[in-house]
Amino acid sequence: MLSVKTNTVKGYKMRDIPYTILRNEESSKRLAILLPGAGYTVQAPLFHYSTGIFINKSSDVLHVNYQYKGLSNEEINKAIIYDVNAVLEDVLSTQNYETYYVIAKSLGTIAMRSVLERDDFLNAKAIWLTPLIQRDDVLDAMVRSENKGLCYIGDKDPCYIEERYTKVLENKNITSKLIANVDHSLQYEDDAVGSIDVLKSVMTDIEQF
Repeated sequence: MLSVKTNTVKGYKMRDIPYTILRNEESSKRLAILLPGAGYTVQAPLFHYSTGIFINKSSDVLHVNYQYKGLSNEEINKAIIYDVNAVLEDVLSTQNYETYYVIAKSLGTIAMRSVLERDDFLNAKAIWLTPLIQRDDVLDAMVRSENKGLCYIGDKDPCYIEERYTKVLENKNITSKLIANVDHSLQYEDDAVGSIDVLKSVMTDIEQF
């Protein structure tokens, strides 16, 4: 039996940050944390099916549902780090876990470094979906990461820069996959069935991770 709890915490500049935690009936020692993109919510395919995978593995799943309308890019950079950690403080104050997975897409990868630097996340597994490697902070976090990880990006993604992606490949803790002809959503522009095949491949890797 699955329980679904929604709550809010006070985040950056006292904005309400909603989150949802899906818990299995039996107390789980594993938590998967999903950090979505700006326009790519937890209802979108990569996160919808990731949620199902971790629920089927008897993990609890945390959706952090931030939205940043009306904030400047500089404020968003500060807000997402503050907000994600505020949610984690709230959730982890009432439940202890032994194993963590962090799945972040696009905007969510900005917060990934600060999450992985938490003492209880030193052995967390990290899944970087279309990371913002054009940003120095995200690239540096990936290059220096000691967490076991997966990375997926398409060569038609505007965030993909070959020279910077090559630096990610040098980190042997992260298994990186560059997918030809897919965009920032890991989809083909004119091939829906092919996009489903990409989704299936990524989900298979996550299930086996």
